[in-house]
Amino acid sequence: MRAMWNEKVIAESDDTVVVEGNHYFPADAVDAAVLRPSQTQSHCPWKGEASYYSLEVDGKVNTDAAWYYPTPSDAAAEIKDRVAFWKGVTVSE
Repeated sequence: MRAMWNEKVIAESDDTVVVEGNHYFPADAVDAAVLRPSQTQSHCPWKGEASYYSLEVDGKVNTDAAWYYPTPSDAAAEIKDRVAFWKGVTVSE
């Protein structure tokens, strides 16, 4: 699977985990150079607390376009150390 935004590959892996239709990429498969820390957090009743990254590619920023669960619940343990995308990021084979 490949995640792209602003015509740049930001993640690529044959080892994604699909949860609720979202592909969670291994953290080491994501281009760390495009990730920017975010203070945004959200709560999922069954996965736990999510944290976010913004993406920056060629000077353009996509705010909070990636999320991850630093300490997912036991029910969502398979997405630990994984990152998912939305907000215009294209995920395809």
